[in-house]
Amino acid sequence: MQEVIERALFTAKKLGATYADVRLIEREAEDITVSNGKVEGVKKRLTKGFGVRVIVNGAWGFFSSYNVSPEEGEYVAFNAVQIAKASAMTKIEDARLAQVEIYQDKVLQPVKIDPFSIPLNKKIDFMLSLDKLMEKPGIIVRSSSMHFSKEWKTFASLEGAFIEQERIVSGAGLQAIATDGKEIQIRSYPASFGGNYARKGYEFIEEMKLEENAERIRDEALLLLKAKPAPSGIMDLIIGPYQMALQLHESVGHPTELDRVLGEEASFAGTSFLTPEKLGNFQFGSKYVNIVADATVPDALGGFAYDDEGVKAKKIYLVKEGLFVGYLNSRETAFKLGLEPMGAMRADGWNRQPIIRMTSINLEPGNMTLEELIAGVNEGLLIDVNRSWSIDQKRLNFQFGTEIGYEIKNGKIQDMVKNPTYSGITYEFWRSLDGVGNESYYKILGVPNCGKGEPMQVMEVSHGSSYARFRNVRVGVKHE
Repeated sequence: MQEVIERALFTAKKLGATYADVRLIEREAEDITVSNGKVEGVKKRLTKGFGVRVIVNGAWGFFSSYNVSPEEGEYVAFNAVQIAKASAMTKIEDARLAQVEIYQDKVLQPVKIDPFSIPLNKKIDFMLSLDKLMEKPGIIVRSSSMHFSKEWKTFASLEGAFIEQERIVSGAGLQAIATDGKEIQIRSYPASFGGNYARKGYEFIEEMKLEENAERIRDEALLLLKAKPAPSGIMDLIIGPYQMALQLHESVGHPTELDRVLGEEASFAGTSFLTPEKLGNFQFGSKYVNIVADATVPDALGGFAYDDEGVKAKKIYLVKEGLFVGYLNSRETAFKLGLEPMGAMRADGWNRQPIIRMTSINLEPGNMTLEELIAGVNEGLLIDVNRSWSIDQKRLNFQFGTEIGYEIKNGKIQDMVKNPTYSGITYEFWRSLDGVGNESYYKILGVPNCGKGEPMQVMEVSHGSSYARFRNVRVGVKHE
């Protein structure tokens, strides 16, 4: 491995690279799905390869290979340089990088239980037992899933960086789908679209209390069939931590990605309303809105020790007391705006270039209890767990739906309601926040499937939040 890296960097420098880095990755992954009493699938994957990224004549070049050998190191570096030289012929401006501290480090991730030490049949038997707990007339789909991965990544650069990192991820989730022949209702645990994920071992699965919640979500799916429809109108909204995760993801995480802001992501997923002149000058939310990008959170899926440019993980504010103050950036985009690189560059594999990705985007806890948040609502809803979402390309206009909701009247929780939705304009919505739950309600949701880039890259990110109360939100369908 060492010789592969040395030969690649030496070749890149000899051929004219002013900057070069190498990422070598070995990764093992396992996915298990069970549905309606049957094992739907077991996937096991082993991948190994490396990529070389260079700047030559002010332009980027990248090439990769699964053949990890010293000779291939030279070949990959040679091709990366040739691509950079070709790109330089059509460049608009030189690629320039902000200066960063250079590290040599080795980062291990200790876990209590190596997920790959647990026999496959034990995992499957556990999932089948969960499936049995969700069985009941009216439940037409019972599903559960587990995911485990282990990665060893080595990063080295011409600047002298040499960083080795271990990453172990575990995740799981349950879902029950009910029907009465007229409609379908869904309940998920602990969250929709795969459950929850963290940088932990198999102990995370044990901590999730899947058995204790399987019957509950089964029964709630059936109860939703009989529940009254969620109301429509302008009212107060208390959003639970798992729906807040998606709210943070779509309306804060993506619009603060500086490549989107500068138009580099526009063709795939749009740009952003948070243009550079707003930095430090735009009232994004109320004084209660404090949102951080924090890759240093222990165990959070969006956390790490160093990003894929060798930048040490940091915690920065994106929004502080309502004011927009920070971007997710790279060394190149940070240089363009005179910012400090904050470590948000990651690739989803050895054969992809790193791009700006979310870390752990978190709404900091407030000081209120859930009872206090509810007591302050005369008419409104308490909602949680995402079911649907839509947001425009500038991340301004959005509409979200959740799996479950409860009416609030005169400061008290009332009946369960089904199919709650809400909509708004991002900055108006965040300006309406007037209360955040305290640390006792704070949860971090690992999101393993954030898509971005061309070709598509799927990244692991995370979002932390307590309950949050918003005033005068458009709920349901607008009636003229």
